[in-house]
Amino acid sequence: MLETGTKAPEFTLPDQNGEMRSLADYKGHKVILYFYPKDNTPGCTKQACGFGELYPQFQEKGAVVIGVSKDSVASHKKFEEKYGLPFTLLSDTEKEVILAYDVWKEKKLYGKASMGVVRTTYLIDEDGVIIKAFDKVKASDNPTQMLEELENTN
Repeated sequence: MLETGTKAPEFTLPDQNGEMRSLADYKGHKVILYFYPKDNTPGCTKQACGFGELYPQFQEKGAVVIGVSKDSVASHKKFEEKYGLPFTLLSDTEKEVILAYDVWKEKKLYGKASMGVVRTTYLIDEDGVIIKAFDKVKASDNPTQMLEELENTN
């Protein structure tokens, strides 16, 4: 996991509509950048829908929400449409950004070890500096937690 106070690594990835998005596009806004394992899985759906429900409150605070996983653009599009997600989902099929943000880790499930995305959320300030970092976040609590963090930073 990257440390608070460090510059967030720059990136450019396709969103759910195939449009290229860069971190630099959001300069002047706080960014909630969350990494999740897979579209349409129970935890990831709960987390995404939570961010979707609270999205107007994030916008009121001048923040944008961006979800990143290694799913394809087409998978993200279906996920967005199925749940009416109002924010950007980025496709990192090559794991470039996932590796840059240090969220590709060994995970254990039922005693079996495998590599995968550890659910991690970064709060990045208007100048692109990481001001909060949370790893192993609880999917259902993360959106509310991040809204509270935003309130504490304003």
